[in-house]
Amino acid sequence: MKFSLIICTYMRSKAVLTLLESVKKQVLYPNEIIIIDGSTDNKTTRIIEENKFENLTYYKVNEADRGLTKQRNFGISKVSENIDIVSFLDDDTVLTDSYFKEIVKTFKGDPTITGVGGQSINENRWKKKEFNKKYNSKFYYELDGYIIKESQRNVIRNFFGLQSDQLPGIMPEFSNGRTYGYPLNGEIHKVDLLIGMSFSFHKKVFKSISFSTYFEGYGLYEDADYSLRALKFGDNLINTNAQLYHYHNPEGRPNKYKYGKMVIRNGWYVWRIKYPNPSLKARFKWNAIAFLLTIIRLVNVISTTKRKEAFTEFVGRNVGWISLIFNKPKLM
Repeated sequence: MKFSLIICTYMRSKAVLTLLESVKKQVLYPNEIIIIDGSTDNKTTRIIEENKFENLTYYKVNEADRGLTKQRNFGISKVSENIDIVSFLDDDTVLTDSYFKEIVKTFKGDPTITGVGGQSINENRWKKKEFNKKYNSKFYYELDGYIIKESQRNVIRNFFGLQSDQLPGIMPEFSNGRTYGYPLNGEIHKVDLLIGMSFSFHKKVFKSISFSTYFEGYGLYEDADYSLRALKFGDNLINTNAQLYHYHNPEGRPNKYKYGKMVIRNGWYVWRIKYPNPSLKARFKWNAIAFLLTIIRLVNVISTTKRKEAFTEFVGRNVGWISLIFNKPKLM
């Protein structure tokens, strides 16, 4: 199977070079690499000119095509006709040597597969369960002989009965599922949601649907939106052997006010993509979780050192939440 790698980047020249160096070491090398650069400076341009990579094509886009979803759609338009799989990677990731080998192998194993995602090693917090040790389900989540410590927000959700009863990557009717992936044990899992830092889709999907123009700029949750819409073509899978590192480079990210507003509005949008008419109970749970997480960010104003960020995100979440009363996003 021939595959194309698309990297959309913005003001992260050093991160892009690090990623490309890891691509160069792949056991299975991409048939084409397409860089879509929305940067307002020329640092990434110089990096690409000074470092040669096989099968690479570079595009510098202007304001009209800038933004994650626009750049992804631009990249898809440049994919060669003979390509079978299109892979996307965030520009702040670094691959293990067998990453693409595992992705392609997963697609080859089943013709009904629509999308395949990998998993971040440095963000994976799963540990093997200790023999004969009991774990409080309010504070720990158990799966396949592994255990993960719940985050503060999940502990609170557990106490209030607002936690999902679905496996990680599956969206419950009230939308807020478990987002911490799976243990790195070589298993493959069927999911609803793939993470944009590392997902690949069969080219036939891109011929039918594009990334939504609703998600402008930073595009929070655009990956969830696309994953959900792609399900009508087949299954989405996570291959825990397709491993990489994700470093969350701070460059090019929105301020916390905009981020907080996007969390609420974009979160509502992807929720209604899968559940356009949720039950009254699901509506209550979605709003209860939105309220709970907003209050947690307010508490973070005094409980963390990043007080300004916590407060501005708290304000953004409130503005986003109130805006849903008067101006709900229009589903596309």
